[in-house]
Amino acid sequence: MAFRGKRRYGIGKKKKETRSASEIVESLKAMNVRTEATGSDYREQSLRIHGLICAKCARDFEPKDRHHLTVHHKDGNPRNNPKDGSNWENLCSHCHEDEHSRGLLGDYLRGKKD
Repeated sequence: MAFRGKRRYGIGKKKKETRSASEIVESLKAMNVRTEATGSDYREQSLRIHGLICAKCARDFEPKDRHHLTVHHKDGNPRNNPKDGSNWENLCSHCHEDEHSRGLLGDYLRGKKD
């Protein structure tokens, strides 16, 4: 019989880490604090500033359907997040995909390569 490695026989397998519910809640709270501190929660800010409407197709969204809205960075830099929202526009998922694919299509048609 050929040697097939340790993993086949269960030797060296990592045990799953189990955590209590309170530990999970605490880690989620810590993650939330980190996102607020880094300012990466710009989506909520943009939704508050610009409303639940797509800037491209003007479709109005209900609060229950807000997950269909995304934030598009006008200058293409996802790290440029001014507090006034001047670099953001809310786009529905279809319009956001269209916005990004237009650049790819234009590059392709111009023969531009990376």
